[in-house]
Amino acid sequence: MSEHDLDKLKAALKAAPPAPDSAAKAAHMAAAMAAFDDEAEKTATAAQGSASGPRPTPESRQKGWLWTGVQTMLDKLTTKAGLAATTGIVAAGLAAVVILPQMGEQGAMQPGNSVEKTAVAEPTIAGDIVSPESEEAEAAAPQAPKVTAAPEPMAEVAIDDAVASKPTVRHSLSTGKKPTQNNERSLSSESTHGLLKPSNPPVGATLPTPDQDRFAPPPADTEAFPEAATNPVKVVSEEPVSTFSIDVDTASYSVVRSSLNAGRMPPADAVRIEEMVNYFPYGYPAPTADDPAPFKPTVTVGDTPWNDGTKLVTIALQGELPVVEDRPPLNLVFLIDSSGSMNQPNKLPLLKQSLRLMLPELRPEDEVAIVAYAGSSGLVLEPTPAGERSTILTALDRISAGGGTAGEAGLQQAYSVAEQMTGEGEISRVLLATDGDFNVGLSGADAMKTYIKGKRDSGTYLSVLGFGRGNLNDATMQALAQNGNGQAAYIDTLSEARKVLVDQLTGALFPIASDVKIQVEFNPAQIAEYRLIGYETRALKREDFNNDKVDAGDIGAGHSVTALYEVTPVGSPAVLNAPLRYAAGDAPQPTAESSPELGFLKMRWKEPGESVSELLEVPIMGDMAEATDDTRFATAIAAFGQLLKDSDYIGDYSYEDAIALANSAKGDDPFGYRAEAVQSMRLAESLSQ
Repeated sequence: MSEHDLDKLKAALKAAPPAPDSAAKAAHMAAAMAAFDDEAEKTATAAQGSASGPRPTPESRQKGWLWTGVQTMLDKLTTKAGLAATTGIVAAGLAAVVILPQMGEQGAMQPGNSVEKTAVAEPTIAGDIVSPESEEAEAAAPQAPKVTAAPEPMAEVAIDDAVASKPTVRHSLSTGKKPTQNNERSLSSESTHGLLKPSNPPVGATLPTPDQDRFAPPPADTEAFPEAATNPVKVVSEEPVSTFSIDVDTASYSVVRSSLNAGRMPPADAVRIEEMVNYFPYGYPAPTADDPAPFKPTVTVGDTPWNDGTKLVTIALQGELPVVEDRPPLNLVFLIDSSGSMNQPNKLPLLKQSLRLMLPELRPEDEVAIVAYAGSSGLVLEPTPAGERSTILTALDRISAGGGTAGEAGLQQAYSVAEQMTGEGEISRVLLATDGDFNVGLSGADAMKTYIKGKRDSGTYLSVLGFGRGNLNDATMQALAQNGNGQAAYIDTLSEARKVLVDQLTGALFPIASDVKIQVEFNPAQIAEYRLIGYETRALKREDFNNDKVDAGDIGAGHSVTALYEVTPVGSPAVLNAPLRYAAGDAPQPTAESSPELGFLKMRWKEPGESVSELLEVPIMGDMAEATDDTRFATAIAAFGQLLKDSDYIGDYSYEDAIALANSAKGDDPFGYRAEAVQSMRLAESLSQ
């Protein structure tokens, strides 16, 4: 074939070709055979230039991987050596020409693809079927000298079946790789948009296109929250004693806020009123050196805003805040969930940013270790002084999400590392950061609870930080934190991370009182009925109060705890239960004159590390301290929680009423937490209509 014939062929390919017929195919076949028999063509020296054609351009990338592969193949077919290589390749090129009219303007070749400059010493386009005649001819043909070229590396790229000479044959562009006999198609390892570069994808694997995720259905909502029935109204003459464990967790409030900010009402089980109330810092009176306990109780009695016939008894505990320099050294193990479910911006990336905020708050003598767990657990950072921040941050940055969730293996390794770090007089704590999606190992909350119970006596506490929504396993997180003598918090923003890990770090990591229990006995001469607002998941049996083997919540340095009882005085029209016919016995009943107390408050706690509890008792009088802005704001939040749970005991009280009460009791709000709560109330009001 002459140079003139090649120019004519190139011009024909540039133009919109007519539909081929049998005569055209025969003519092309004859031309190819003539070129094959031409000795001069077989021994021609390869021209200079790139054997792989031009580099992809933005325009070619926009046309897509399919046309890029077809166009590259056609460029190679128009070279002299390419035409002479094998008749099977020519047939594949003719099949490609058949579909060119369907490509429209994509059929035009890129300018600058000179035929003379793209000669290839050995064919790099392989068909899956080669005739025996062509194999013999190729073996007998003299070999052209090899050209040292620097083509861009490409993994195997499948060409659409329409290009193939048979529907079941896949043709491929490769760098010397043999074609595969497979009907499936796979994408190039270099995405046309530069977004995905997998290496050596499995044969037959189908990788997602850049736009595929846009149409994928959202992941199923698998969130789990502890289920507990709302505390009922109790009759004092029948059940005068109420017992519960204190709770300083704050996760529920953050989950509620996250839901409202996302434009939806939170699940009822996600609303734990005690955690909403205890989310906020309060200025309750702190203990002094003369107080027998590391916390000070304050009791107030006031009117209930949602029920004219009842009273609110507020029990507030304020923990002491020791000087930071006086606290013992801290051994902290970050146990980081790096499973595939954490691969979202509000999970692992936010987790890393949160821990970055925390590091400057640690003292140089504190130590940090990092354990990550996914398909298997691993020690990412050996115990390292907190002052070596660059080393810690480098290790933190190395963690990426992927794999299953081996929660059991991660916990075991984290506890082992913490035990090795612990010295006399030091505090060790495992800080678990996760979305709570434990799906490998001890996957049940009960199994995790049992394991943590077996470890907490060693002196290593466990706190839990939750991240992300959609698969948040709050039930498991609560079980871990409650049984690990630690705190559970949910972090949905960097501001929340700062609150938990910077502003309240000392309280979160350093306990001042362990196994704190509260028991209230109400006086039947004064109070007819009572109802504990919240603390459903922290209820204890009456006999548990004096049993030091029964676990309860801890108070950290500077923590405050608030509990509210709605009580109904004897003779009030708000009494809900009619008196029983046979309730009165022969024993004399106390009268209001002989017993002016509304009730009697008892508190038990242990010094950290001790096994025997201590007791503190305070009578509850009707003329206790008056309500303050702190107690009134706590009341507004309690009303907010009851409205979210659609409580039967809130009457006609509305979001508007709760908003008005909160605004009037915001007081000093240096961090804006109370103002933010009002905004959440307004969102809930709008979403509830």
